[in-house]
Amino acid sequence: MEDNVIVRLDNCSIAFDGETVLNNLSLDIHDEEFVTLLGPSGCGKTTTLRFIGGFLTPDSGRVLFDGKDVTHVPPYKREVNTVFQRYALFPHLNVFENIAFGLRLKKVPENEIKELVGEMIELVNLRGFESRKIGAMSGGQQQRVAIARALVNKPRILLLDEPLGALDLKLRKDMQVELKRIQQQLDITFVYVTHDQEEALTMSDTVVVMNDGIIQQIGTPEDIYNEPRNAFVADFIGESNIIEGIMHEDYLVQFAGEKFKCVDKGFEKDEFVDVVVRPEDIQIVTPNKGDLWGVVKSVVFKGVHFEMLIEQAGYTWKVHSTQSAEPGAQVGLKIGPDEIHIMKRSEA
Repeated sequence: MEDNVIVRLDNCSIAFDGETVLNNLSLDIHDEEFVTLLGPSGCGKTTTLRFIGGFLTPDSGRVLFDGKDVTHVPPYKREVNTVFQRYALFPHLNVFENIAFGLRLKKVPENEIKELVGEMIELVNLRGFESRKIGAMSGGQQQRVAIARALVNKPRILLLDEPLGALDLKLRKDMQVELKRIQQQLDITFVYVTHDQEEALTMSDTVVVMNDGIIQQIGTPEDIYNEPRNAFVADFIGESNIIEGIMHEDYLVQFAGEKFKCVDKGFEKDEFVDVVVRPEDIQIVTPNKGDLWGVVKSVVFKGVHFEMLIEQAGYTWKVHSTQSAEPGAQVGLKIGPDEIHIMKRSEA
């Protein structure tokens, strides 16, 4: 095993009722890393998490932990704990006893239980709630209890399966920050499953984008957002304008009927490509100053920006701007070289 690779999934495949869910999936997860498995429902991300936790065994392939094959090792023998979307807390126990439950099963001495549970209560900001019954707590507080209960046994890896899904938007955003803080404070590996792009970009060191049981791209949040490998990633991570183009030569692409300088190279001469331009990277100017010009079809105020749909030569551009234009107005679109990202043409 390479230095600090804690988990390796080696060509793991599985099928349910004859339908392939994961196909030769290989993935390295590093020690003390916050990894997010991101993708739409049914893409295989929770199945991948279950391989790591030992809740599922792949039909083929291996799961390695610190270089040792644990493919057939049951969950309770792995240094892994899991927080699910449904927290599965014990309603008849108070906060302290919910967190202490696993320690009592292991017959940890009482003074050690008190110390360990106290540390976890501090970590998840629940001091003063030790005697509170679970039914008297909010969803966000219950989730903190579930996290503390999973962490009190000091696992090497914490698996989190869409744990914020049941929370409202503001609480979800607050908990994103909290989870990252906890992970950094404890220096353990978090593997997090979500279909929410913002969660993935906010918390992760590494994002693994999945679709149809296949990893589409692995990278930092910045890499995934700014350098999507294909049209699926570009479309799934944030919003994108994806338009067909021709790469005439290094640093020169044609799309929407015009030629543009860009920063991409290494394509064949006159190769057909997909061009990605993020909505926030298009500047609205007067028609005579734009690289392209079009007609504003709609304007929606989104709080921090206006979202405009602009029709240009049969293509509709989505633009995010702090400046607004009236529907029906003619505007110019200015797109700089750094704002253009070229990808291999997608089959889709």
